[in-house]
Amino acid sequence: MKISIVPTLRYQDCKKAIDWLCLTFGFEKHLIVPSESGGITHAQLVCGMAMIMLGDGHREADDPYGKLNSSPLELDGQNTAGIYMVVEDVDAHYAKARAAGAEIFSDIADQAYGGRGYGCIDLEGHLWSFGSYDPWA
Repeated sequence: MKISIVPTLRYQDCKKAIDWLCLTFGFEKHLIVPSESGGITHAQLVCGMAMIMLGDGHREADDPYGKLNSSPLELDGQNTAGIYMVVEDVDAHYAKARAAGAEIFSDIADQAYGGRGYGCIDLEGHLWSFGSYDPWA
């Protein structure tokens, strides 16, 4: 049985987030569904075999998921989860993220459990960690 986990994120400015995530972390646009109001109802971005789904924050009564999922900007920067991605060249990835203005919360370093990695915060406060440690290997 094949099972995949696809993280979902809400952004206040999803269009800006899509551009930033592609430029900074190397994602590519897979599917973009614009909303009638000019925002983004649903988007899928891919990086290698990884995918994330994202969209503008929704608080309408007919969107039960949107009522329970917020951008960290709406929560004083708090998160209840983060995303970890295995990358081939973590040092190059780190340099690109810093150059794009990602806020580094954990500087790049060799990890006691193996591999090398770093952690950063995206333009709306979501937590991202990147490293060479592959827990599947």
